[in-house]
Amino acid sequence: MSRLHLTVISTLCLALSSQVAFSASFTLTSHELEKNRFPAAQTLSSPYGFGCSGGNLAPSFNWSGAPAGTQSFALKIYDRDAPTGLGWIHWQVVNIPSSLHSLPAGITADNKNLPQGALQTRTDFGTPGYGGPCPPKGETHRYEITLTALRVDKLPGITADSTPALVGFMAKANSLGEAHLQITQGR
Repeated sequence: MSRLHLTVISTLCLALSSQVAFSASFTLTSHELEKNRFPAAQTLSSPYGFGCSGGNLAPSFNWSGAPAGTQSFALKIYDRDAPTGLGWIHWQVVNIPSSLHSLPAGITADNKNLPQGALQTRTDFGTPGYGGPCPPKGETHRYEITLTALRVDKLPGITADSTPALVGFMAKANSLGEAHLQITQGR
């Protein structure tokens, strides 16, 4: 093997190992989700018509270890197992100021408790705001919660009415790193 190949391979290994170490230091937690499930207060309420009767209250989140250069954050709750063929976005909050290390519980669709500067965008329920999980009876779903550290203070071109796909695209395009939680929920 040539010296150039060894140098390239060594550089790649170093880059990958530092990325793994970096991602391990960026963490996301939630007091309400500590038992790896959404309690009744955070599941979908009956007015949505999916068969659940929870409180539909947004959980709180805390994070630490954001990458250097972070100017804002984006939070997403995604049900990868929703019977749509595409999954289901339950909640998106973007433009969370980099000075914050948490979101409080109980953020409402009318932005009560939402930190100044942050923006809730449209979900797959068709409107901005938290919509809790409600898997079909007899099914278990995996809910991926992702906090993305962003290199911009505001995602360009994003409004409260932006589609989940556009928000996801802009978050990925401006990402410095991600912290994850996965919750498994059945009914």
